Amino acid sequence: MIYYYCDEKTHKEEYAWNAKVESEDEYTQMILLTWVSYDQYIQQTMQISAMWNHQIDANLIFVALHYECGGDINKAIVSLFEFEQWKFRDNNEQNYNRRMNEFLERRCCNHNVNLFCVFLSEKYKNRTAFGHAKINI
Repeated sequence: MIYYYCDEKTHKEEYAWNAKVESEDEYTQMILLTWVSYDQYIQQTMQISAMWNHQIDANLIFVALHYECGGDINKAIVSLFEFEQWKFRDNNEQNYNRRMNEFLERRCCNHNVNLFCVFLSEKYKNRTAFGHAKINI
């Protein structure tokens, strides 16, 4: 059941779907329905991925875009650039490798995302790396 917690215009924007005819013949059509918000994030994720020559984990891009930057692609690009610089400073990546099992025990299995969460915990200090990682499970 969908609850109207805001006005009708906002509701329609948040729950809109895109329809694309994938294939058709004389008698049938195959239509792909995707949520507008999903399409937006996929397009932004692919755009950022292309800027990094597809060398960066799409899950990491999504977490930066959705979780840290609230969908702002420019902020996500800056954040990912800062993260890439941070990774190689002060042996941060090697330090994470020593803590990796702590994340795995908490079912946080994407090492790129986990390392990004360590970066966020140092950047914002209001939540531990595990706190950031658990939100993204």
